[in-house]
Amino acid sequence: MDYASQDFQRPGYEIQPIPNFPHAPSDWTPESAEQIAQSEDLVLTDIHWEVIRALQEFYARHEGTTMHTRALHDALDERFHVQGGIKYLYELFPKGPLAQACPLAGLQAPPGAQDKGIGSAV
Repeated sequence: MDYASQDFQRPGYEIQPIPNFPHAPSDWTPESAEQIAQSEDLVLTDIHWEVIRALQEFYARHEGTTMHTRALHDALDERFHVQGGIKYLYELFPKGPLAQACPLAGLQAPPGAQDKGIGSAV
C-alpha cells in the first residue's frame, strides 16, 4: 500500500510537500531536525531519517487520537525489529528513541517518553 498517496488531511494536521517526508508536520523541515540533532551531538544517518519518517507516518495515521507511549514504543520496536528493535534504537538515540526522535521529527513526544534512567529530567 502506498501511504504517501493516501489523504492524511485531518483537522490540525497539514501535510507539506517535502520530498522523502510525505507525512511531515507543516512546520517541520529537515534543516530543523539537523539543528536539533547538532544541539544534541547527534549525526543523522540514513537510519535516523528512517526513524523520523516512521514517527511522522505513525503520528499522521493516528491523528486525533491520544498518543500512548507504549503504542509508539511497540510500533517502533516492530518496525525496526530486523535491526534489533527498540534496543537498537537506543544506540541511535541515547536519550531514548521517543524522547529524542520525536522532537527531531517535529512531533510532541507522548507523556512518559522521557527515560528517567538515563538522566532525563521531566
